[in-house]
Amino acid sequence: MNTKKRVVVGLSGGVDSSVAAYLLKEQGYEVIGLFMKNWHDDSVTISNECPWLEDSNDAMLVAQKLNIPFQTVDLSEQYKERIVDYMFNEYKMGRTPNPDVLCNREIKFDVFLNIAMELGADYVATGHYCRKGTIEKEGSTIYQLLSGKDPNKDQSYFLCQLSQEQLSKTLFPIGELLKPEVRKIASEQGLITAEKRDSQGLCFIGKVRLPEFLQHQLAPKEGMIVEVPSDYSAYQKTEPEFSSEEEKLQFLSEKNTYTVSDGKKVGTHPGAHFFTKGQRKGLAVGGTKEPLFVIDTDVKENIIYTGQGKKHPGLYRRGLFVKNEEVHWVRKDQRLEVDESKEMVARIRYRQPLEKATLHQTVSGLYVIFEEPQSAITEGQFVAWYQGEELLGSGVIS
Repeated sequence: MNTKKRVVVGLSGGVDSSVAAYLLKEQGYEVIGLFMKNWHDDSVTISNECPWLEDSNDAMLVAQKLNIPFQTVDLSEQYKERIVDYMFNEYKMGRTPNPDVLCNREIKFDVFLNIAMELGADYVATGHYCRKGTIEKEGSTIYQLLSGKDPNKDQSYFLCQLSQEQLSKTLFPIGELLKPEVRKIASEQGLITAEKRDSQGLCFIGKVRLPEFLQHQLAPKEGMIVEVPSDYSAYQKTEPEFSSEEEKLQFLSEKNTYTVSDGKKVGTHPGAHFFTKGQRKGLAVGGTKEPLFVIDTDVKENIIYTGQGKKHPGLYRRGLFVKNEEVHWVRKDQRLEVDESKEMVARIRYRQPLEKATLHQTVSGLYVIFEEPQSAITEGQFVAWYQGEELLGSGVIS
């Protein structure tokens, strides 16, 4: 009796997941396509098109073409609870969450994975550009999360919160391919999604503009924009003598805190929680020699601090801190012990080139100290660390 392994593919109506399903079928798996209908709020979609209907229709046509069973599951409740509500809380606290990372941890590889297992699946598969490796260590199998072959498309960062358990049940069929190869396979197979543009925007809100979406939920309130000069005294501080290693790590990771008297008022904004560090769009302040960038937001006082030009010292710092409870090791066997440090490479946002950094595990948490100062280290975002092309772990920047 031939027992084929059963895989449930998350068909999103895009080209990547379509080709993932095709490849799995070619490899002899029994494939089921599942479209996840996520939360959407009609009041803020950008146009009158209904993106999820169009996408689910495309996903269905792909499933028909590949001759695989297909169904739609409605996960809007779980979405609203786990992602949307969480995001608002983060924004209210002046942090900038990363919905895509959360969406993978909480929805695709949790809620969706469980549904797949109820359908008797051995694995779930997605159209992510990343790869999975396995190594044997002391008699047990360890799963590795490896970056995708396409350097322009590597999506390992978005999966930085996955666990060994989740990885053990996951397949990434297109991880070895480049995007143009994926499109080529789709058009050769006559899949309707071959020419479809890559979706932009949040993993769950469809075609929605984030500031408008937030404005619906968080009341706008006018506050002032303060420009801090680049020769502000705190930027000139010299390294003191440190009485301990941890003191030095704290010094390198400390963010500047500003008050209104550190700069001059140059304009007003509709609410500090709509802005994020490193942002330059939407400030609407003219007359400066170089464009203004957000260097900090104060949600309590509703003030945005800005600086001129992307080289402004207020944008840069060398280190960041992650609380112990927000440190996540994909490879638990590589976890650092207290007082242990290790050189690795890390990134603080998607698409950022990997930068040399040293991780220091202390009693209070994990410090990541970069060799070169990094621009716009943002609270609430994820830092992910790698050894070569393997993502070992991640954490929320605090």
